[in-house]
Amino acid sequence: MAVLRIVMDTNVLYAGLRSSRGASYALLRAIDKGAVRIVLSTALLFEYEDVVRRNQVALGLSDQDIEELLDSLCRVSEHQKVYFLWRPCLPDVKDDHILELAIASGADSIVTHNVRHFEGAAQFGMKVRTAKEIVESIA
Repeated sequence: MAVLRIVMDTNVLYAGLRSSRGASYALLRAIDKGAVRIVLSTALLFEYEDVVRRNQVALGLSDQDIEELLDSLCRVSEHQKVYFLWRPCLPDVKDDHILELAIASGADSIVTHNVRHFEGAAQFGMKVRTAKEIVESIA
């Protein structure tokens, strides 16, 4: 079976770092083990860094922890450049870059906790799923 390729919304990363009990954490573990492959763009990596750094105290992470996390995500991910912009397309325009990345990379799914923010993704044939759905599909 081929490895599932996903674009992971920042809220899934944050949830997985915040608690080790939920599907988001299980998804991060699956990514680390190579069962799921994430696709990253430079813009999405910067967004991850921004959110993690803004919530550094709440997440209990040191600067070194954050650097190691970002390095690890880069190591296990597939980098994709985005040449075409489809904006505006989604109800939350801050999520358009995630849809553009998913389209450019041919990812299998966008993984998010805010499925409603990606209602326009279906017109591009892009599946939008929750972390729980992904974890259940690979179990």
